[in-house]
Amino acid sequence: MSKNLDEIDLRILSEIQADGRITNVELAKRVGISPPPCLRRVRTLEEEGYIQGYRGLLDPRKLGFDVTVFASVHLSSQADADLRAFEAFVRGEPLVRECWMLSGEVDFILKCVAPDMATFQDFVTHLTAAPHVRNVRTSLVLHNSKYEAVVPLEVKGRG
Repeated sequence: MSKNLDEIDLRILSEIQADGRITNVELAKRVGISPPPCLRRVRTLEEEGYIQGYRGLLDPRKLGFDVTVFASVHLSSQADADLRAFEAFVRGEPLVRECWMLSGEVDFILKCVAPDMATFQDFVTHLTAAPHVRNVRTSLVLHNSKYEAVVPLEVKGRG
């Protein structure tokens, strides 16, 4: 937790995480300050990168993306240029929703969504042919038991 954040900043962040559409007037009321300083604090939090953006969370299944898969990707080279090239490749792939570089056996894990298995299989064929991809292992999501797209601000300073 940054030493620059006070309790009001943390309450602002918590409220915005819970409801990104909250008005400044309501936010100020909930955190106990007047609207003008609340707006200044929100703008500062945005400028400093604590708030990266605002978006709606959509249900992929309701929009026809019935398949969610995690793909573990092992590259044949871990040279910086090859890692960056793979990241650039992945950024251009619309089925890839998240890409995380890992330490250990797997170089990257990708969270992918697709409308059906045939579309995902076509993507895997394309992925395995990408430069420096040694192998790809996929795991089909059967069920999601927890999805919290927020930072646990209530957990601070442990350890």
